[in-house]
Amino acid sequence: MWLQAPSVVPLALWMTVPLALTIYFSFRHYSLLTPEARGFARLQNYRFLWEDPAFLPAIRNTLVLIGSVLVITVGLGTLLAALYERRFFGRNAATLLVIAPFFVMPTVSALVWKNMILHPVYGLLALALGKLGLAPIDWFGAYPMLALIIIISWEWLPFAFLILFTSLQSLDAEQREAAQIDGANSIQFFLHITIPHLRRAMSVVVMIETIFLLSLFAEIYTTTSGGPGTATTNLAYLVYSLGLQQFDVGIASAGGILAVVLANFAAFFLVRLLAGGLKGGH
Repeated sequence: MWLQAPSVVPLALWMTVPLALTIYFSFRHYSLLTPEARGFARLQNYRFLWEDPAFLPAIRNTLVLIGSVLVITVGLGTLLAALYERRFFGRNAATLLVIAPFFVMPTVSALVWKNMILHPVYGLLALALGKLGLAPIDWFGAYPMLALIIIISWEWLPFAFLILFTSLQSLDAEQREAAQIDGANSIQFFLHITIPHLRRAMSVVVMIETIFLLSLFAEIYTTTSGGPGTATTNLAYLVYSLGLQQFDVGIASAGGILAVVLANFAAFFLVRLLAGGLKGGH
Protein backbone atom coordinates (compact mmCIF):
# COMPACT_ATOMS: atom_id res chain seq x y z
CA MET A 1 0.00 0.00 0.00
CA TRP A 2 2.72 2.46 1.00
CA LEU A 3 4.68 1.59 -2.13
CA GLN A 4 1.69 2.70 -4.23
CA ALA A 5 1.24 5.98 -2.36
CA PRO A 6 3.73 8.06 -4.45
CA SER A 7 1.66 7.41 -7.57
CA VAL A 8 -1.84 7.04 -6.11
CA VAL A 9 -1.86 10.10 -3.85
CA PRO A 10 -0.91 12.69 -6.54
CA LEU A 11 -3.45 11.11 -8.88
CA ALA A 12 -6.17 11.26 -6.21
CA LEU A 13 -5.35 14.90 -5.43
CA TRP A 14 -5.29 15.78 -9.12
CA MET A 15 -8.80 14.34 -9.52
CA THR A 16 -10.47 15.32 -6.24
CA VAL A 17 -9.16 18.83 -5.57
CA PRO A 18 -10.60 20.43 -8.78
CA LEU A 19 -13.90 18.61 -8.24
CA ALA A 20 -14.07 19.71 -4.62
CA LEU A 21 -13.34 23.34 -5.53
CA THR A 22 -15.98 23.23 -8.29
CA ILE A 23 -18.57 21.94 -5.82
CA TYR A 24 -17.53 24.64 -3.32
CA PHE A 25 -17.82 27.49 -5.84
CA SER A 26 -21.16 26.17 -7.14
CA PHE A 27 -22.68 27.09 -3.76
CA ARG A 28 -21.01 30.52 -3.57
CA HIS A 29 -21.68 33.95 -5.03
CA TYR A 30 -18.53 34.45 -7.04
CA SER A 31 -18.50 36.84 -10.00
CA LEU A 32 -15.21 38.22 -11.30
CA LEU A 33 -17.03 41.44 -12.21
CA THR A 34 -18.05 42.06 -8.58
CA PRO A 35 -15.44 40.21 -6.49
CA GLU A 36 -16.54 41.99 -3.32
CA ALA A 37 -20.03 40.43 -3.47
CA ARG A 38 -19.30 36.99 -2.13
CA GLY A 39 -21.16 34.69 0.19
CA PHE A 40 -23.08 31.46 0.54
CA ALA A 41 -25.58 31.16 -2.32
CA ARG A 42 -27.32 27.93 -1.29
CA LEU A 43 -28.99 26.61 -4.46
CA GLN A 44 -29.33 29.99 -6.19
CA ASN A 45 -26.62 29.25 -8.76
CA TYR A 46 -28.41 26.08 -9.79
CA ARG A 47 -31.72 27.95 -9.94
CA PHE A 48 -30.21 30.72 -12.08
CA LEU A 49 -28.69 28.08 -14.34
CA TRP A 50 -32.05 26.35 -14.73
CA GLU A 51 -33.74 29.66 -15.53
CA ASP A 52 -31.04 30.61 -18.05
CA PRO A 53 -32.72 30.68 -21.51
CA ALA A 54 -29.71 28.85 -22.94
CA PHE A 55 -29.76 25.94 -20.47
CA LEU A 56 -32.51 23.73 -21.91
CA PRO A 57 -31.40 24.38 -25.53
CA ALA A 58 -27.87 23.40 -24.45
CA ILE A 59 -29.13 20.10 -23.04
CA ARG A 60 -31.16 19.46 -26.17
CA ASN A 61 -28.25 20.33 -28.48
CA THR A 62 -25.93 18.07 -26.48
CA LEU A 63 -28.31 15.12 -26.89
CA VAL A 64 -28.89 15.84 -30.60
CA LEU A 65 -25.15 16.04 -31.28
CA ILE A 66 -24.35 12.85 -29.42
CA GLY A 67 -27.25 10.87 -30.89
CA SER A 68 -26.64 12.00 -34.47
CA VAL A 69 -22.89 11.39 -34.36
CA LEU A 70 -23.37 7.95 -32.81
CA VAL A 71 -25.88 6.89 -35.48
CA ILE A 72 -23.65 8.10 -38.32
CA THR A 73 -20.32 6.77 -37.01
CA VAL A 74 -21.62 3.38 -35.85
CA GLY A 75 -23.72 2.91 -39.00
CA LEU A 76 -21.05 3.95 -41.50
CA GLY A 77 -18.31 2.32 -39.43
CA THR A 78 -20.14 -1.02 -39.58
CA LEU A 79 -20.66 -0.77 -43.34
CA LEU A 80 -17.03 0.22 -43.96
CA ALA A 81 -15.75 -2.54 -41.68
CA ALA A 82 -17.80 -5.12 -43.60
CA LEU A 83 -16.59 -3.68 -46.92
CA TYR A 84 -12.92 -3.48 -45.98
CA GLU A 85 -13.01 -6.96 -44.48
CA ARG A 86 -13.04 -8.25 -48.05
CA ARG A 87 -9.71 -8.23 -49.83
CA PHE A 88 -9.42 -5.96 -52.87
CA PHE A 89 -6.70 -4.14 -54.74
CA GLY A 90 -5.44 -1.09 -52.85
CA ARG A 91 -7.15 -2.01 -49.56
CA ASN A 92 -4.22 -0.83 -47.43
CA ALA A 93 -4.16 2.60 -49.10
CA ALA A 94 -7.95 2.87 -48.84
CA THR A 95 -7.82 1.96 -45.15
CA LEU A 96 -5.24 4.68 -44.56
CA LEU A 97 -7.57 7.23 -46.19
CA VAL A 98 -10.44 6.21 -43.92
CA ILE A 99 -8.42 6.54 -40.71
CA ALA A 100 -6.60 9.73 -41.80
CA PRO A 101 -9.07 12.12 -40.04
CA PHE A 102 -8.15 10.41 -36.77
CA PHE A 103 -4.72 12.07 -36.89
CA VAL A 104 -6.03 15.61 -37.44
CA MET A 105 -6.50 17.84 -34.40
CA PRO A 106 -10.16 18.84 -33.79
CA THR A 107 -9.44 22.56 -34.13
CA VAL A 108 -7.59 22.05 -37.41
CA SER A 109 -10.29 19.83 -38.90
CA ALA A 110 -12.99 22.32 -37.86
CA LEU A 111 -11.09 25.16 -39.55
CA VAL A 112 -10.57 23.11 -42.71
CA TRP A 113 -14.26 22.26 -42.96
CA LYS A 114 -15.31 25.82 -42.13
CA ASN A 115 -12.98 27.69 -44.50
CA MET A 116 -12.18 25.21 -47.26
CA ILE A 117 -15.22 22.95 -47.65
CA LEU A 118 -18.40 24.51 -46.23
CA HIS A 119 -17.64 28.20 -46.79
CA PRO A 120 -20.50 29.76 -48.82
CA VAL A 121 -18.17 31.82 -51.07
CA TYR A 122 -14.93 29.92 -51.72
CA GLY A 123 -15.60 26.49 -50.20
CA LEU A 124 -15.40 23.32 -52.28
CA LEU A 125 -19.12 22.61 -51.88
CA ALA A 126 -20.00 26.14 -53.00
CA LEU A 127 -17.77 25.65 -56.05
CA ALA A 128 -19.44 22.32 -56.85
CA LEU A 129 -22.93 23.78 -56.47
CA GLY A 130 -21.94 26.71 -58.68
CA LYS A 131 -20.80 24.32 -61.42
CA LEU A 132 -24.23 22.69 -61.26
CA GLY A 133 -25.97 26.06 -61.51
CA LEU A 134 -27.20 25.95 -57.92
CA ALA A 135 -26.96 28.66 -55.29
CA PRO A 136 -24.31 28.15 -52.58
CA ILE A 137 -25.43 27.33 -49.06
CA ASP A 138 -24.36 29.16 -45.92
CA TRP A 139 -24.08 25.99 -43.86
CA PHE A 140 -23.13 27.62 -40.57
CA GLY A 141 -25.87 30.23 -40.95
CA ALA A 142 -28.74 28.12 -42.29
CA TYR A 143 -27.87 24.63 -41.00
CA PRO A 144 -25.33 25.10 -38.18
CA MET A 145 -26.20 21.93 -36.28
CA LEU A 146 -26.03 19.82 -39.44
CA ALA A 147 -22.65 21.33 -40.29
CA LEU A 148 -21.33 20.47 -36.82
CA ILE A 149 -22.69 16.92 -37.04
CA ILE A 150 -20.91 16.43 -40.37
CA ILE A 151 -17.59 17.71 -39.00
CA ILE A 152 -17.70 15.71 -35.78
CA SER A 153 -18.86 12.55 -37.54
CA TRP A 154 -15.94 12.91 -39.96
CA GLU A 155 -13.59 13.12 -36.97
CA TRP A 156 -15.00 10.12 -35.10
CA LEU A 157 -15.75 7.77 -38.00
CA PRO A 158 -12.13 6.47 -38.11
CA PHE A 159 -12.33 5.50 -34.42
CA ALA A 160 -15.56 3.55 -34.92
CA PHE A 161 -14.17 1.95 -38.08
CA LEU A 162 -10.95 0.81 -36.38
CA ILE A 163 -12.76 -0.78 -33.42
CA LEU A 164 -15.37 -2.50 -35.60
CA PHE A 165 -12.89 -3.58 -38.28
CA THR A 166 -10.56 -5.08 -35.67
CA SER A 167 -13.46 -6.91 -34.04
CA LEU A 168 -14.57 -8.29 -37.39
CA GLN A 169 -11.15 -9.92 -37.89
CA SER A 170 -11.98 -12.30 -35.02
CA LEU A 171 -15.04 -13.71 -36.81
CA ASP A 172 -14.69 -17.48 -36.85
CA ALA A 173 -13.92 -18.95 -40.28
CA GLU A 174 -16.25 -21.86 -39.50
CA GLN A 175 -19.18 -19.45 -39.30
CA ARG A 176 -18.33 -18.09 -42.74
CA GLU A 177 -18.12 -21.58 -44.21
CA ALA A 178 -21.37 -22.65 -42.55
CA ALA A 179 -23.16 -19.58 -43.92
CA GLN A 180 -21.81 -20.28 -47.42
CA ILE A 181 -22.90 -23.92 -47.22
CA ASP A 182 -26.38 -22.83 -46.12
CA GLY A 183 -26.56 -20.57 -49.18
CA ALA A 184 -26.60 -17.23 -47.35
CA ASN A 185 -26.10 -14.22 -49.63
CA SER A 186 -24.09 -11.10 -48.74
CA ILE A 187 -27.06 -9.25 -47.21
CA GLN A 188 -28.12 -12.23 -45.10
CA PHE A 189 -24.55 -12.78 -43.94
CA PHE A 190 -24.27 -9.11 -42.96
CA LEU A 191 -27.57 -9.03 -41.06
CA HIS A 192 -27.37 -12.41 -39.29
CA ILE A 193 -23.63 -12.97 -38.83
CA THR A 194 -21.71 -9.69 -39.06
CA ILE A 195 -23.96 -7.41 -36.99
CA PRO A 196 -24.49 -9.88 -34.09
CA HIS A 197 -20.74 -10.48 -33.99
CA LEU A 198 -20.06 -6.72 -33.80
CA ARG A 199 -22.55 -6.06 -31.01
CA ARG A 200 -19.93 -5.90 -28.26
CA ALA A 201 -17.63 -3.68 -30.33
CA MET A 202 -20.57 -1.38 -31.09
CA SER A 203 -21.24 -1.08 -27.35
CA VAL A 204 -17.62 -0.09 -26.75
CA VAL A 205 -17.76 2.54 -29.51
CA VAL A 206 -21.01 3.99 -28.18
CA MET A 207 -19.70 4.19 -24.61
CA ILE A 208 -16.36 5.82 -25.43
CA GLU A 209 -17.76 8.25 -27.99
CA THR A 210 -20.58 9.34 -25.70
CA ILE A 211 -18.20 10.15 -22.85
CA PHE A 212 -15.97 12.25 -25.12
CA LEU A 213 -18.82 13.92 -27.01
CA LEU A 214 -20.35 15.15 -23.74
CA SER A 215 -17.34 17.47 -23.39
CA LEU A 216 -17.29 18.61 -27.03
CA PHE A 217 -16.02 22.18 -27.22
CA ALA A 218 -13.22 22.90 -29.73
CA GLU A 219 -15.29 22.38 -32.86
CA ILE A 220 -18.12 24.59 -31.59
CA TYR A 221 -15.77 27.35 -30.45
CA THR A 222 -13.90 27.30 -33.78
CA THR A 223 -16.90 27.26 -36.12
CA THR A 224 -20.10 28.69 -34.64
CA SER A 225 -19.29 29.98 -31.13
CA GLY A 226 -22.54 28.40 -30.00
CA GLY A 227 -24.65 30.33 -32.51
CA PRO A 228 -26.60 31.51 -34.27
CA GLY A 229 -28.21 32.39 -30.96
CA THR A 230 -28.11 29.15 -28.99
CA ALA A 231 -28.55 26.86 -32.01
CA THR A 232 -25.28 25.02 -31.41
CA THR A 233 -24.63 25.75 -27.73
CA ASN A 234 -24.03 22.51 -25.86
CA LEU A 235 -23.51 22.09 -22.13
CA ALA A 236 -19.71 22.36 -22.31
CA TYR A 237 -19.86 25.57 -24.32
CA LEU A 238 -22.51 27.00 -21.96
CA VAL A 239 -20.19 26.43 -18.99
CA TYR A 240 -17.38 28.17 -20.89
CA SER A 241 -19.70 31.08 -21.75
CA LEU A 242 -20.82 31.53 -18.15
CA GLY A 243 -17.35 31.28 -16.68
CA LEU A 244 -15.07 32.98 -19.21
CA GLN A 245 -17.42 35.32 -21.10
CA GLN A 246 -19.84 36.36 -18.36
CA PHE A 247 -17.22 35.87 -15.59
CA ASP A 248 -19.69 34.22 -13.20
CA VAL A 249 -17.65 31.47 -11.59
CA GLY A 250 -20.47 30.36 -9.29
CA ILE A 251 -23.04 29.64 -11.98
CA ALA A 252 -20.37 28.18 -14.28
CA SER A 253 -19.32 25.83 -11.47
CA ALA A 254 -22.94 24.74 -11.06
CA GLY A 255 -23.03 23.98 -14.78
CA GLY A 256 -19.81 22.03 -14.45
CA ILE A 257 -21.27 19.91 -11.65
CA LEU A 258 -24.36 19.18 -13.75
CA ALA A 259 -22.09 18.20 -16.64
CA VAL A 260 -20.20 15.80 -14.36
CA VAL A 261 -23.46 14.29 -13.12
CA LEU A 262 -24.70 13.87 -16.68
CA ALA A 263 -21.41 12.29 -17.79
CA ASN A 264 -21.41 9.84 -14.87
CA PHE A 265 -25.04 8.94 -15.47
CA ALA A 266 -24.31 8.29 -19.15
CA ALA A 267 -21.20 6.28 -18.29
CA PHE A 268 -23.09 4.18 -15.72
CA PHE A 269 -25.92 3.49 -18.15
CA LEU A 270 -23.55 2.63 -20.99
CA VAL A 271 -21.40 0.36 -18.81
CA ARG A 272 -24.55 -1.53 -17.78
CA LEU A 273 -25.52 -1.72 -21.44
CA LEU A 274 -22.05 -2.97 -22.35
CA ALA A 275 -22.12 -5.56 -19.57
CA GLY A 276 -25.50 -6.79 -20.79
CA GLY A 277 -24.17 -7.05 -24.33
CA LEU A 278 -21.17 -9.04 -23.14
CA LYS A 279 -23.36 -11.45 -21.19
CA GLY A 280 -25.65 -11.81 -24.17
CA GLY A 281 -22.71 -12.66 -26.38
CA HIS A 282 -21.63 -15.67 -24.31
